[in-house]
Amino acid sequence: MRDMISTVRNPRRRVRAGVLVAALGLLASTSGCGLLGSSDEADGGDGELEKSTITVSIMPTTDLAPFHLAMKNGYFTDEGLNVETVNAPSGQASLSKLIGGEVDIAYSSYTPFFVAHGQKAADIKFVADASSAGPRTVMVVAMPDSKVKGVKDLAGKKIAVTATNTISDVLVKSTMRANGVDFADVDWVSVPFPETAAALERGDADAAFLTEPFITLAAKSVGAVPVVDTATGPTEDLPTAGYGSLAKFADGNPKTVAAFQRAMQKATDEAAADRSKVEPLLVEHGKIDEDTAALTSLLTFQSALHAQRLQRVPDLLLEFGVIEEPMDAAAMIADPSAA
Repeated sequence: MRDMISTVRNPRRRVRAGVLVAALGLLASTSGCGLLGSSDEADGGDGELEKSTITVSIMPTTDLAPFHLAMKNGYFTDEGLNVETVNAPSGQASLSKLIGGEVDIAYSSYTPFFVAHGQKAADIKFVADASSAGPRTVMVVAMPDSKVKGVKDLAGKKIAVTATNTISDVLVKSTMRANGVDFADVDWVSVPFPETAAALERGDADAAFLTEPFITLAAKSVGAVPVVDTATGPTEDLPTAGYGSLAKFADGNPKTVAAFQRAMQKATDEAAADRSKVEPLLVEHGKIDEDTAALTSLLTFQSALHAQRLQRVPDLLLEFGVIEEPMDAAAMIADPSAA
């Protein structure tokens, strides 16, 4: 999908372990260079990172708020990292920049990563989690006069999603199946998130899948109302997006990856504990107004990667035919002990 717009739904959810390494990027600027700290804790052991400047592809999504916070507060610089960013319009484009060698780390929803790895287009290693689906953050919405009032009404309807065989339609299908609703006759219409509200108002679709802040923006602009929460049942708290690198980079730069993980963990903990630190970043980097930032339901910020939790994603993709063979998520997580 064009990628889940996310952040912290529940501030009490504190992420503690640190298996991450990816630049969570929501920023279109670069950080300043910093000297490596002298302590073993800061430098991974011998006072020198394998690579002190890294490049990360990012998008204007709300779950990148911890990355912005790390940039703003100098957490990367404290670790001896100079983080540069490259903007990408979608998760697939972000992944393409990674495969093409333009960036060291890419932010994306998880689907493009698993698809590329399964097709052997790239050997992917996940270096950090970013977010998971919280209540009212991944919704099917409709106009007030639509015939779609709930999940039972979705059968045979025209539903707008960013694209098929993405997390967008998979979440809708999973929710329909869990409620005994047949999705075989659904007419899936591809519409980018920023254009969905207008498409609903024109009647181009009976309902649409949206993430935040587009749920709130659609309500404000055309009066769209949420009718189905797809973060329920089998997809409750489903991991939605993360940061990946090529295995060659992760395996060859363990101290650099560990330094990035420490900075991101610190920022993620801080963002999860205090929403007031998140909302200004949504306005600055997510290009939404203060009122929308205050009303937006936030995805749950994550940082550490847990194999059992992440395994839910490829299992779901396999169930709905997005990938063709089972995949082991644990084997795709960068080894934290390498540092």
